[in-house]
Amino acid sequence: MLGVDIGGSGIKGAPVDLSAGTLVGERHRIDTPQPSTPAAVVDVVARIVEFFQHEGPVGCTLPSVVRHGVVGTAANIDESWIGVDGRALLERRLRTPVALLNDADAAGIAELTYGAAKEVAGLVCLLTFGTGIGSALFVDGVLVPNTEFGHFEFKGGEAEDYASARVRKDANLSWESWGTRVGEYLRYVERVISPDLFILGGGVSRRLGRFEHYLHCSTPIVPAQLRNNAGIVGAALSAAALI
Repeated sequence: MLGVDIGGSGIKGAPVDLSAGTLVGERHRIDTPQPSTPAAVVDVVARIVEFFQHEGPVGCTLPSVVRHGVVGTAANIDESWIGVDGRALLERRLRTPVALLNDADAAGIAELTYGAAKEVAGLVCLLTFGTGIGSALFVDGVLVPNTEFGHFEFKGGEAEDYASARVRKDANLSWESWGTRVGEYLRYVERVISPDLFILGGGVSRRLGRFEHYLHCSTPIVPAQLRNNAGIVGAALSAAALI
């Protein structure tokens, strides 16, 4: 099954072996077009589908609230996405059924099925640190969709403008400085929802050892096991549900 993860800086996809939750070969990545309008992004998704010569349902993620296929927010993609029936647009272009969901929700579904959230009871919060901060929330294995905790008002702005991986790079922050910011943000999330487990995802998940001792949270913290492929795997799982 093919999964495509649409992000603010790159669009990447790969076939997924759903028996193991692993990619079949190397993922194919294309820079997100600028401006990232619906038509431009859908064209890139079509190129990825054609690259793999895939036939059948496709799963796609967006860094957006997605309700029944309709895009509700556009934090790191063009605002012209808001109000668009993204699922219908993709289905017309690809001529196949499409599952469309929030990117962090897709990553969370993958971690729930194959990774760090598997068989974990209670309240689990996955946070992905990349261009922004995505979130996925599970209660005893059931997804609460479209939580968008990266847009909490925090430190006079949005949380992702204070503690995302993008901010670390743009401001040239040390791991200590950035880890301290992430710890402040995590403690704020703790006060709001009191989770039983934090899972940290995105590209920084493989570097947790560089900053975890600056986090100072009472909630246990583990890295996402599927790393930066979780969105692709979760998208493919969602597509499989269409069969």
